Amino acid sequence: MSVENTAFERLVTIMNELRVGCPWDRKQTVHSLRQMTIEETYELADAITETDWQGIKEELGDLLLHIVFYAKIGTEQNQFTLEQVINGISEKLIDRHPNIYGDVVVEDEEDVKRNWENLKLKEGKKSVLAGVPKALPALVKAMRLQEKAKQVGFEWDNKEQVWEKVEEEIGELKDAMQTGNQLEIEEEFGDVLFSMVNFARFLNVDAENALERTNKKFTQRFTQMEDRAKTKGKDLRQMSLAEMDALWNEIRQKKD
Repeated sequence: MSVENTAFERLVTIMNELRVGCPWDRKQTVHSLRQMTIEETYELADAITETDWQGIKEELGDLLLHIVFYAKIGTEQNQFTLEQVINGISEKLIDRHPNIYGDVVVEDEEDVKRNWENLKLKEGKKSVLAGVPKALPALVKAMRLQEKAKQVGFEWDNKEQVWEKVEEEIGELKDAMQTGNQLEIEEEFGDVLFSMVNFARFLNVDAENALERTNKKFTQRFTQMEDRAKTKGKDLRQMSLAEMDALWNEIRQKKD
């Protein structure tokens, strides 16, 4: 038996013991675990953004625990077993990779993606866009929708065309701002964001990750600005915008 199998069986055994012996673990349901699973997923995403390998390892462990936990509850409810979960994803991977387990020839990763989407349609999916979770954050959802539409050829030829679309949408947003119609402004602003996500794809940039990195950079610089203000015996609320801007530029120059 491999080390990986031994370690996995140990986790399953611990889960079984906790489900019987621990009041908290015994009380959990798929619904009570849902929010915690979402939080763990975001913690993993955060560790990935930071390229924190120790954090990635820990968060993967937490997510693996959740998978085993859900499977345990599924077994108790006579819905499915852990073995069925594992065999299910194994069969799906084999079926979706005829280029490896069949006689389909692919040229590159884009061929693989297109073939994947075609197979899902044959499995009964009514739309190429099916499978994009409704609860995904809007920025991530925009990227996934665009990636899926690309698989049927609904895609610009180059990034210059995409940038023209961005500029077009910005122009429409400016026009909407002149009307003062808030719903129209919001709609056009959404179009600008959607087109920017599209442009990010053509730059091979993960829009969600890029924005999160900027969020972290802003947080770091702002807290440093607060600290610098305190060392000068001042409070940001008592400072002018010009004074705060001067501090901000000092911090930027030091970092840059």
